[in-house]
Amino acid sequence: MKIGIVGYPTYGGSGVVATELGLGLANAGHKVHFITYRRPARLLHFHENVFYHEVTNEDYPLFEYPPYETALASKMVDVVKFEKLDLLHVHYAIPHAAAAYMAKKILLAEGKYIPVITTLHGTDITLVGNNQAFSPVVAFSINKSDGVTAVSESLRQQTYDYFPINRDIEVIYNFIDLERFKRIDKDHFKKAIAPNGERIIIHVSNFRKVKRSEDVIKVFKRISDKIPSKLLLIGDGPERYNLEALCREYHLCDEIRFLGKQDAVEEILSISDLFLMPSASESFGLAALEAMACGVPVISSNVGGLPELNIHGKTGFLNDVGDVEGMAQHAIEILSDDDKLDKFRQEALVQAHKFDVNAIVPKYEAYYLKVLEESLYTIDK
Repeated sequence: MKIGIVGYPTYGGSGVVATELGLGLANAGHKVHFITYRRPARLLHFHENVFYHEVTNEDYPLFEYPPYETALASKMVDVVKFEKLDLLHVHYAIPHAAAAYMAKKILLAEGKYIPVITTLHGTDITLVGNNQAFSPVVAFSINKSDGVTAVSESLRQQTYDYFPINRDIEVIYNFIDLERFKRIDKDHFKKAIAPNGERIIIHVSNFRKVKRSEDVIKVFKRISDKIPSKLLLIGDGPERYNLEALCREYHLCDEIRFLGKQDAVEEILSISDLFLMPSASESFGLAALEAMACGVPVISSNVGGLPELNIHGKTGFLNDVGDVEGMAQHAIEILSDDDKLDKFRQEALVQAHKFDVNAIVPKYEAYYLKVLEESLYTIDK
C-alpha cells in the first residue's frame, strides 16, 4: 500500500505519533510518503520505504501571511498523482483535514478519487477546533473525511459533544516503540543526579499553561519535605520563566534541574522513580505512556484519556486537576516503600505493553483496508 502521511513535523504528540506510525507502516512493507513543511523530528534515519516531500511556501509581498494550506493541498495533489498513493492519512484537524479535502476535490475533477483519513489528537478538538472561528471548518472536514480516528474514547466523545458530527469515529489508541522505550542501565547517570540515593521525579511537557507545570513544583515541594528527592524537568516553553521563579521562591534550585528538550528521553526516564502529569487537558498522555514503558509509575490528573491509560491504584494514581495535596500524598505513598514502588513499576510496564506499536499498527492497516473497500462504492461526498 502507498500511504501519504500529513502532520506537524515537531516534537508534539501528534507529530510524534504520525512519524512513528509511518515508520511502523514502512517496517510492515508499505510505502510511506511524509508530506509536511520540515523533515519530521523523529525521522532520523534512511529507510527504503520512507519518502519525504517538503511543502514550500512562497513569500509574496501581497500576502501578510503565506497561504500554507494552499501550498499543502497542492503538494498533496502532486504526491498523490505522481507517487500513485492509495490514501492520505492526515493528523490533526487544523489545517490538514481541510487541505486534504481541497486536494481530494482537485483530484476528483481529474478522475482520481483519493480516500482521506483524519486522526484527531486532542487540542485540535478541545482548544483550537472548539474556537468559533474554526469550528465550522473543523466539523465540515471531519464529516467529509472517508475515515476518522481518535486517540482515546474520551476524545471521541468530546468530538461528538463539541461538533455536529454525523459519522462514525474509530478509536485507535496512541502507541509506543517498546524497543526504544524500555528501562536501561544508567546507574552512573542516576548517581550523578542523586548522589545520596534520593528519589528522582520527572515531568516532560512543552511548559504551556494547560500542562499545569507549576503544580509539578508544588507537588515536588511537598514530596521533598518528607522524602529526599530530585526533580527533572524535560522540555521548554512559555511557562519556564514562572517555573524558575517558583523554584527560587521555594528555595529548591539545588533539587530541581531544567534539562530542556531531550532526544534520548528514555535514558532519563530509566533513572526516574515517578512521573508527574497534572495537566488540565490530555487527550491520551503519550509522555506518561513513555514513562510507563520505562517502568515509571505515574501520578496524573483524571482528565481526558488519562484514566484509559493510567490505572488508579495499579500503574499510579489519578487526582482531580489542581489537587496538589492529593497528588503529593499519593506520590509519597509510592516513594516511601520500596516494595510498593517495585509493584507499581511492574504494573506500569504491563500496561505499557498493551500499547506496543506492533499491536497498534495492524489496527491502522485494517482500518485503511476498510476505508479503501468502502471508497470503491463512494462517489463525491
